Parts: sequence; structure tokens; C-alpha cells
Amino acid sequence: MATYFEIDNIITAREINAAIINISGRQRMLSQRTALFALKLVCTEDRCQQERLRQEILAAIDLMERSHNGLINGNPGMNLPGKPSKAVWEIYFEAPYYLSQQIRNYITQVRALAQANSTELNLENHHLKYILQVSETQLLEGLDTVVNQYQKESDLLQLQIELNQAHLYQQSCSASAVANTHAKQLERTLHDLRRTQSQLVQAEKFSSIGQMVAGVAHEINNPFNFIYGNLQCSKEYIQDLFDLIKAYQEHYPKPVTSIQAKVDDIELDFLREDLPKIMDSMQVGANRIREIILSLRNFSHTDQSSKQLVDLHQGIDSTLLILHNRLKARGERQGVEIIKDYGNIPNIECYAGQLNQVFMNILSNAIDALEEIPNHVGYITIRTSLSTDCSRVVIQITDNGIGMTPEVKEQLFDPFFTTKPVGKGTGLGLAISHKIVVDTHRGSIKCDSSRGKGTQFWIEIPLQPSVRRQKAEGRRPEVVGTRL
Repeated sequence: MATYFEIDNIITAREINAAIINISGRQRMLSQRTALFALKLVCTEDRCQQERLRQEILAAIDLMERSHNGLINGNPGMNLPGKPSKAVWEIYFEAPYYLSQQIRNYITQVRALAQANSTELNLENHHLKYILQVSETQLLEGLDTVVNQYQKESDLLQLQIELNQAHLYQQSCSASAVANTHAKQLERTLHDLRRTQSQLVQAEKFSSIGQMVAGVAHEINNPFNFIYGNLQCSKEYIQDLFDLIKAYQEHYPKPVTSIQAKVDDIELDFLREDLPKIMDSMQVGANRIREIILSLRNFSHTDQSSKQLVDLHQGIDSTLLILHNRLKARGERQGVEIIKDYGNIPNIECYAGQLNQVFMNILSNAIDALEEIPNHVGYITIRTSLSTDCSRVVIQITDNGIGMTPEVKEQLFDPFFTTKPVGKGTGLGLAISHKIVVDTHRGSIKCDSSRGKGTQFWIEIPLQPSVRRQKAEGRRPEVVGTRL
């Protein structure tokens, strides 16, 4: 700010202008005052009074002379710079005023009257006549003229100072605005750089996790196929053995003692009833493992080179399967109920793994919110539908958790913003989800939440033009591509 506002110089200029106007006006006053004292001097006969008036006249005229010299030549003690302007100089030294000469003649006449003998002091004194005449005519007119000129120049200088300061202030504002703009641009650049860097790190982490999950699923799948593929054969072989035992019992109803003892020892009737149940249970477990392996492979979806038409519901189900352990009741914490309200929606063109990451982030946050309420019966509703114009798939994920304050909701999608304790949240999950939905899939994501009333996330993903056209025409869209 000091670059634009020279405060000391402005104050000095104003003080000098005030001093010039004040002293030039004082000259006018002194000329009138000395004329009055001169008239009193010749009108009094008291010697003491005369002496006092002589001193006052000389003091006034000395001040008038010092002021005049200061105005022309300068006087630091009186804050006078001298060097009057061309217009003032002309008033002092050129026709028609010759004011400097008038002032000096006036001073000479006043001093002569102040030093005259008492016998010379009368109304006919030629010094007095001169003083009275010029103080009311030429001198008064010249002094008025120079005072007006000083005032005019002071006003003009003040106006120039104010215009200059206005211009400098405008420059200051412009420079400040430019600096602020550069600072904001730099801040935005740093913010974008941090966000991009974090997203790259998270994307790399997610990609690495996806590859690891896909690898684990593959390694598990190989030996599991031996088990899963042989279960049905084992059931058939066991049934064949039971049929053989039944045939023996029909032809040899009374076995020898040792065989009967073994039948009783192994509880053959119970074994015949329970072993198929065990095999069925193993089949259910194997089917469950198969679903988990399939979900892991589908969730990882490491091939992100291009979009594919996928079943959105399968992606949500795969994510829920991975989160299954977190949905269970544990200790004093109630379990979380999942309510599915799936609509009749077509396959959507998307990056499946990335959308799974969005579902994972939102569902994990919902579970975290429900865990914050002790002994709370929590539920998460997942609803899918088509938009009214059949151009988008809508996914609504709603929980009955603690909800958010307006301040938290406003910063929800900002990178690094989190309400979780250190070590439990990076503040990147929803920021990355926003980028995946909005930037990558040209969709939209918004949140509706209030404290104590839960939270709802609303995600919309555009359909590809061909599917949108088929829905608008009332035809069933073709199901092609990979299932999520």
C-alpha cells in the first residue's frame, strides 16, 4: 500500500497550502490593523498610550514584512516554501498591481509614522493620509487578489492530489485484484494437484487391490473347482452305496453277529438319514463359496480399458456380499437390515469396477453412520429405477443413521474432508465417488441429509443412446456384455 499512497507528502502539501493561505490572509489583516493603530496614534494625546501604539504598529508591520518575504523567498519556520507560481509572481511584480512594491511602500510609510515626533501626529500627517488611502484601495485590492489566487491554486492542487490518489487507489485495487486472482489460481492449482495426486494414489490402490482380489479369487477357484465338481459325484456314489446296503439287507435280513454289531456300532439307520443332509449342507456351503469367488472377481473387475454393458444389480449385490460381515450384529451393536427395492432397469454402459467402488464407499459410510448410534436398529434401503424420461438409471441409497449438519453436507465431496477420527478416514472416498460418477460417467450424485433424519444418496447414470431409444419405444433392451 505504501507504493501507491505517499501519505507524508500529501500531508506536507496540505500543511504548506494552509500556511500560504493563512499567511497571505494575515497580510491583509495586518494592513487593516496597522491602519487602525495609525489612526488611533494620531488621535491620542496620552504619551504612554502613544508609546504603546507605536510598539504595536511596529510589531504588526514587522510581521507583515516577514510574512511577505517568506511568501516570496520561503521561510521554513513559517512552513513557507517560497517560489510562488507564475500567476502569483505577476501579481507581486507586474502591472497592474505591483503588489510587492505596494507592500514595501506601505511598510515604509507605517514605520515613518510610528517614528514621527508627537508634534507631527495629527490628521494632516502625510504618512497617515497615505496609509489610510492605500489600505482601503490599491493595497487592499492587491492583497485580496493574491489571497484569492493562493486559494485557487490550493484548491486546484488539492483536486489534483485527490484525483491522483483516486487513480493510485484504482491501481492499488487492480493490483490487489490481480494478486488475489493469482493467489486463487495458485490455490486452485494446488488443490487440483493434491486432488489429482490423491485420486491417482487411490486409483492405483484400488487397481492393486482389484488385481490382488482377482488373483486370490483365481487361486481359490482352482482347488475349489475340484471340490465343487466332485460333490455331485460323491452324492451319487454315496447313494449307490446305500442302495447296495439296502439290497444286501433285503437278501440277507439276518446278518452274522459281527456284521450286525458293526451296523449297530455305526448307527446305519441314522447314517443313512444324516449323510445326505451333510452332503446337501456341503453343497450349500460350496455354492456360497462359489458366489463369494464370483463376487470377488466381479467386484475387482480389473479390465477398465473400455465401458461395458453390465447388470447394475449384480454389482450392488457383489458389494453387499463383500460387506456382509459388517452387516452382522456384533456385541451391543444391532445388525443392519438391507432392503432392496430393485426396479426394472436395463443393463448400463459403465466402468463396472469404478461403480462398485462408488457403491462400496457410500454403503461403508452408511454402515459407519449406523454404528455411531448404540443399540440402534439400522436399515439401508437400496432402490433402483429409471428417470421419468428413460434417459438415466437412478440409484437411491438411504440409511436411518444420525444424518449430517448443513456444514458437513456442504463439504461432503471436498477432497480430504472427513468427520472420522484420524486413521479411520482419508476424506477421499466421496470425492473419488463424485469424480467417478460425474467426470467419468457424465452422471450426477447428490446427497440429502439432515441431523437426526438419516441420509440419502441419489446417483444417476446416463443410459447409452441405443438403450435409451429402445426404452422410449417400449421395446425390451437387448442384454449383452458382461454381468457385474
